[in-house]
Amino acid sequence: MNNLIRIALTAGEPAGIGLDVALQWAMSAQQVDLVAFADPNALQQRAELLNLPIQLDVREYHPSAPHQAGVLKVRPYFTAQPVTAGQLNVANASYVLECLEQACRSCQRGEFDAMVTAPVHKGVINDGGIAFTGHTEFLAKLTHARCVVMMLATSQLRVALVTTHLPLSQVPKAITRERVEQVLRVLERDLRRYFGFEKPRILVCGLNPHAGENGHLGREEIEIINPVLEKLRNKGFALIGAISADTAFTEKSLSYVDVVLAMYHDQGLPVLKQQGFGEAVNITLGLPIIRTSVDHGTALELAGTNQTNAGSLIQAIEIARKMVKNHRHVAHTP
Repeated sequence: MNNLIRIALTAGEPAGIGLDVALQWAMSAQQVDLVAFADPNALQQRAELLNLPIQLDVREYHPSAPHQAGVLKVRPYFTAQPVTAGQLNVANASYVLECLEQACRSCQRGEFDAMVTAPVHKGVINDGGIAFTGHTEFLAKLTHARCVVMMLATSQLRVALVTTHLPLSQVPKAITRERVEQVLRVLERDLRRYFGFEKPRILVCGLNPHAGENGHLGREEIEIINPVLEKLRNKGFALIGAISADTAFTEKSLSYVDVVLAMYHDQGLPVLKQQGFGEAVNITLGLPIIRTSVDHGTALELAGTNQTNAGSLIQAIEIARKMVKNHRHVAHTP
């Protein structure tokens, strides 16, 4: 039982499909011990709406035991107002962040081995007067992480990002030597720590079309990106690039690498999501805890309709489990 992996699940925006996919996942037996940080009243209401015969085990602390089919362990936190599937309520914005914070703190205390998050709705949180740009940034601030890296993964492709949720106009000034080097160091370290790569092979995209075309289409590659790559190659990093993003995702290029590092959100993620949307997993590297998430949004129009697919949550939990196992192995390897 000491090897059992404990996972804290945050169910996300209560009006969205986070509750649905959590309940769907819970209907099958699993070889992890999962506790949902959520409102049990909202979960019960959604289970009835979906006609899922599930039992909620509601208490502050649960003894460690494998997940049983049809039973969902819940650490209770309560919304300010009742939840209606598909209808956002700004009054419940603070509840969403409380669940996130408490799950993260519980992981930091060692109560859980990993944290998995269902989707939140950034707009309604901001409408509630709370500055919020995303899980990644929120957890980084909460844990005082110096540098965090967003990486999405499917069974065939991993894409990490130098910048995350920025307007495109702000991306160039955010691409600095310090940021590129920090991201590459975190990426290389955590691919070894959590994914078992002895020497991760990282393909780095340029910022500009054709990777700047020798300075004719931009000088960021010459002045910022390539000097960092050369510095880290001299320290033993296995780096390819910077290369043009329009050739980075060809079958030939990908056959030689473990991860692609894109400079900004929409440079790399459309390719990954076209390949595996609904099955991809969002992973935050650089945190003092393991955190994975689904790759989709709240899908308000699907909440409570029985038309949701729990595939991304299933994969997020499975990747979190594998990351914990790899980390334990690395930690105990002489």
